[in-house]
Amino acid sequence: MTDSAALFRSVLYIPGSKTRALDKARGLAADAIIFDLEDAVAPDEKVAARATLAAELNAGGYGNRYRMVRINALDTQWGADDARAVADMDCDAILLPKVDGKGDVEALAALVPDLPIWCMMETPRGVINALEIADARFVHGFILGTNDLAKEIGCATVGDRMAMMTALQTCLMAARAAGIVCVDGVYNAFKDDDGLMLECEQGRALGMDGKTLIHPAQLDIANRVFAPTEAQIDLARRQIEAFDEAMARGEAVAVVDGKIVESLHIETARAVLAKAEAIRAREAA
Repeated sequence: MTDSAALFRSVLYIPGSKTRALDKARGLAADAIIFDLEDAVAPDEKVAARATLAAELNAGGYGNRYRMVRINALDTQWGADDARAVADMDCDAILLPKVDGKGDVEALAALVPDLPIWCMMETPRGVINALEIADARFVHGFILGTNDLAKEIGCATVGDRMAMMTALQTCLMAARAAGIVCVDGVYNAFKDDDGLMLECEQGRALGMDGKTLIHPAQLDIANRVFAPTEAQIDLARRQIEAFDEAMARGEAVAVVDGKIVESLHIETARAVLAKAEAIRAREAA
């Protein structure tokens, strides 16, 4: 299952316990927000954070941003109660951390049977089981937890990320096979625009739908990198026009800029235009 009408260029983590941050998020240019009850909330604040977050979500004001709530893992003392609380919140999805397999998803689905489930892919076992997780009922998307994954693997976290490329691509392939969204992990150095740009460009080149972010200062770069460029939009329009003309002549292929255009290229071109239109609608709202 997929949230095809939503955008996920920028997916910003917001602490679920901080009223000021929750209010500020209403005016940020994020496509989606992860309201966090897990890592961003201290143990002695976790119970109170549920009520704080519920009140802010019920107050509204988040517009057409996709709203998901990350709970604590179900094997913690807070996880099950988090899930029950989120079931009554005004949100679009629930995000489960440290998913190892289909059984974790099924356990959560029993607690929130009517809520779309997203999975944090941040353990070696979870990566190995990525396809069965992606295929599980109610699963709408993957969020890559690259910090936890790097810790579990023991791999390097800087440079070109080749040390964890197998994990990134395994999760992405599973998501694509199941037709769900896959969002890249965070870039920790939030003041390093050049580094963020390179990692966003790498994620987009791999095929990721967007990037998770830890600071509002990262929003502009992620939104720009994961949006179609004017050149890509122009090419998509010309490909569709040329292909339609070829089909009218009874031909199965067209040529644009010296390159063959077949039906598979038209699917990509239409997806580019659909994303561009969704972005225009978001910016006009």
